[in-house]
Amino acid sequence: MAGTNPRAARIAALIQRVIASSMESQLHDKRLFNVTITEVRVTNDLQLAKIYWTQLGHDGHEQGERKRAAQALKQASGRLRTLVGQKAGLRLTPQLQFIFDEVPGEAHEIEDILAVARKRDEELARSRATAQYAGDADPYKHDDEPEDDETDDFDDFDESDESDGFDGDRDAA
Repeated sequence: MAGTNPRAARIAALIQRVIASSMESQLHDKRLFNVTITEVRVTNDLQLAKIYWTQLGHDGHEQGERKRAAQALKQASGRLRTLVGQKAGLRLTPQLQFIFDEVPGEAHEIEDILAVARKRDEELARSRATAQYAGDADPYKHDDEPEDDETDDFDDFDESDESDGFDGDRDAA
C-alpha cells in the first residue's frame, strides 16, 4: 500500500476491493478467469495506482494465459477506472497500472528449495545416528585420570658425553 499517507492506504484498499469484485460481477471476460489482485499501491498524490495481480494457470500454459489476462486487464482498465471513480467518490480517479506479481511464483521456488534442504537435513540426521568416532570417543586427557610415571630425559643426561671441542684455557688468537 502507500508508504506514509493513510488516505492513500485507504484508497488502495478500496481500489483492491472494487476491482476484485468488478472482475467477478461486471467483467465477463474468460481471460480474467483465475486472476487475483494481490496488492494495490497508490502514490501519495493519488495520481497513480499500481495494481499487482497474479493468475493460477494450467501447467504448461501459464505464459500464454498470463499474456491474454494482461491484454484483458489493459482493455478493461478504462471500465475499471470508471467503476473505481464511482465507488470512491474522488475528484480525480487515479490512473490504473496493472503489474504481474512475481512474488507468488518466487515463493513456490523458495518453498521447493526449503523442501530440498529439509530432505538433506533428514539424511544427515540419519547418518549421524549411526556414526561412530574414527578414533577414541574422547581423545583428550582429563584431570581425574592417573598420569603415567614418565622419567625426564634430562635426568639421564651424562656430562661426560658432551664434548664441544673447546678447551677453556686456550686463547683464540
